[in-house]
Amino acid sequence: MKTAMFFENVRIALKSIRTNMLRTILTIFIIAFGIMALVGILTAIDSIKNSVTESFSLMGANTFTIESRGMRVQIGNQSYRRKNYDFISHKQAQEFKEMYKLPAKVSIWTQASGTAIVKYKSYKSNPNTSVIGVDEDYIFTAGYEIEKGRNFSASEIESNSNLVLIGADLARLAFEKNQDPLNRFISVGSGRYRVIGVLKSRGTSGGFGTDRNCLIPYTNVRQYFSRPQMRYSISVMPDTPQMLEVSVSEAEGIFRRVRNLDARDESDFNITQSDQLAQMLIENLKYVTMAATIIGLITLLGAVIGLMNIMLVSVTERTKEIGTRKALGAKSIMIKRQFLYEAIVIGQMGAVVGILLGIVIGNGVSLAIGSSFIIPWKWIILGIGLCFGVGIISGYFPAVKASRLDPIQALRHE
Repeated sequence: MKTAMFFENVRIALKSIRTNMLRTILTIFIIAFGIMALVGILTAIDSIKNSVTESFSLMGANTFTIESRGMRVQIGNQSYRRKNYDFISHKQAQEFKEMYKLPAKVSIWTQASGTAIVKYKSYKSNPNTSVIGVDEDYIFTAGYEIEKGRNFSASEIESNSNLVLIGADLARLAFEKNQDPLNRFISVGSGRYRVIGVLKSRGTSGGFGTDRNCLIPYTNVRQYFSRPQMRYSISVMPDTPQMLEVSVSEAEGIFRRVRNLDARDESDFNITQSDQLAQMLIENLKYVTMAATIIGLITLLGAVIGLMNIMLVSVTERTKEIGTRKALGAKSIMIKRQFLYEAIVIGQMGAVVGILLGIVIGNGVSLAIGSSFIIPWKWIILGIGLCFGVGIISGYFPAVKASRLDPIQALRHE
């Protein structure tokens, strides 16, 4: 009986909505705009968070890097300690690697060039290839995988071998028609190298791409990409994530000894965890989330007022209908439910339209930054809940007013 009454009230609500189509559509779109702003912006923020996390995970999970200098990063009220001190030399990096005894992979690397040209037969790349001088542990600390071929050996690093690992895009462009790049010679800058491996593609996320990189032994960099005061970096990846904090402290203590720092001296180098900058960026997205929430709630407040006005007008226009229903035996609670259901149905229609538009807008941003498609279930549920609240709040007073009408006065209403 209750179920039948529920569906009957919904049917009457839909009939009333069709009768006042223009006003209903306007109200639905007012509600939808608020939900669209809320769901769309929050979905876009989730996409940005995913993109940032994926981008910085390219540095390798549970990894930290010791650097000599770098840009100063200021986001909101937070900043990194970035000071221009003496560069980390090859000798210091090598000394640290020998002294560090905790269970971890320690790699030495240096940025040789970001504008190198790669040549193979008739192929010549744009001057946008990144060349990194590495040791045999770099692919592990940087999160690379070998798709084809093999990694460097320690002896090849020590012997300054002319070998190279190339990115997936570089292999595809330089070696056409599924030609096997292994053991073929390519020119990278002024050097000639034998390809011993192809790195597995990691794609592009948030503007970061590594599929056109060339990895060569860091000992070889000093021969073909030499420059004064070449700066080296050290990446450390503990064997277990639980050891990360201990490893950072141990690394700082050892490198202070390598740099001959006194106990009173401030550390003249930077230790950066792979996900630290990503977390700073994500933390500051909360202000955008707050702004989106405020915009959405203000719009929904306007929707509440608009829907309430429509329902009050509907009560006035249908006064005679209400009187007839009461005269035929309809109770006040049934009249109240009828108008309340009508407001809720309009609110849910606005929710559906707003959520669909919000998903399209949010994933449009996701597509633009190269992130994956997202269905924001928690924001969908939030949108439906908010619109249910809008229907209850805006429909309650008109429903109570309708239920309290005197049937005799209502029947005489013109």
